[in-house]
Amino acid sequence: MNAADTAFILLCAAMVMLMTPALALFYGGLVRSRNVLSTHMHSYASLGVISLLWAIFGYSLAFGGDIGGLIGDLSYLFLEGVGAQPAPAAPQAPHAAFMAFQCMFAVLTVSLISGAYAERIRFSGMLLFSCLWLAFVYCPMAHWVWGGGWMMRMGALDFAGGAVVHMASAAAALACAHAVGPRLSSASSMPHNLPLTLLGGGLLWFGWFGFNAGSALVAGGLAAQALVNTHLASAAGIVGWMIVEWRRTGKATTLGVISGALAGLVAITPGAGFVGSMSSIVIGLAGGVVCYGGVLLKNRFHYDDALDVVGIHGVGGTWGALATGIFACAEINKVDGLLYGNAAQLGIQAVSVAATWAFVYVASRILLKITDVLTGLRASADAETLGLDLSEHNERGYNL
Repeated sequence: MNAADTAFILLCAAMVMLMTPALALFYGGLVRSRNVLSTHMHSYASLGVISLLWAIFGYSLAFGGDIGGLIGDLSYLFLEGVGAQPAPAAPQAPHAAFMAFQCMFAVLTVSLISGAYAERIRFSGMLLFSCLWLAFVYCPMAHWVWGGGWMMRMGALDFAGGAVVHMASAAAALACAHAVGPRLSSASSMPHNLPLTLLGGGLLWFGWFGFNAGSALVAGGLAAQALVNTHLASAAGIVGWMIVEWRRTGKATTLGVISGALAGLVAITPGAGFVGSMSSIVIGLAGGVVCYGGVLLKNRFHYDDALDVVGIHGVGGTWGALATGIFACAEINKVDGLLYGNAAQLGIQAVSVAATWAFVYVASRILLKITDVLTGLRASADAETLGLDLSEHNERGYNL
């Protein structure tokens, strides 16, 4: 094992962990003040519950021995054999380090979904759905793409989570928006604290370097390329979003700038370790444009995706996965895309996109129905009007 690579993975795991509290800040500033703590609670509860379930069975289902290309076995149940020995997926680092790195991805993905049902879900329902979703959706998806499952065998490229994290959370978010229904006064809701959102967004950008560069699993040239691609795509995403917003409304906004940054980050995630630097700029710039349009989809199709998980993570992740099939370059990481003569890769990426959206949406609707029967999903009208901070947690975010 290599000490430098081990330190690199441990540092990146810590950076990805920071992304969940950063997401709480980002989401918390976007909701109304009476729901700021309940929105934070969704992320912090996931940090606790999902981390424990990952250690007990989640890691084994995702990265244990393959069963039919669909799910891992129980060889790592209760982290049996996951310690100081080399990790199968990263033999230059301890198994425990790789497990911890992947744990932070699972926590963040579950937390991302909460943007769709913010301000109106019962906390008990949120907890039960999150636990079920980890077991029956996230673990299979992680196994399919990274753990030796059928998407990996097919040759689908997903460097750091375009399908596993972004499209999966967005498809689940869409299912939640449909199942839970719109907020009572969604049309009049405005962000209550944009500086909080900007702080969270900036911390997400920082954590994303660990998210993408860390997925190289080695402190070397590929990690450096992934970090550069991540930053350039995010910068381009700001420019793309700002141009479209300025032309459409006559003004550029701070919320638009940070949304564009996240759009670029999402778009580059699946291809961060497969494309060149100039390609990452194109992917990020287009990501800012298409995600701006993606946010407008909820008005056209009348679903209340409260914090735009579908518009940014869904549309951006889908574009990023397809763009990887277009711009992938073998000089970067052994695989060519459409522009370098391998048109089949784009077809493979399209299959992985369609399969991810279909599986995650249908499975999530089933799990939401089970949750609704067992605990209930939607907070009462009185609780929603009072605010979930008080009705669900008996706290106030601000005492002014």
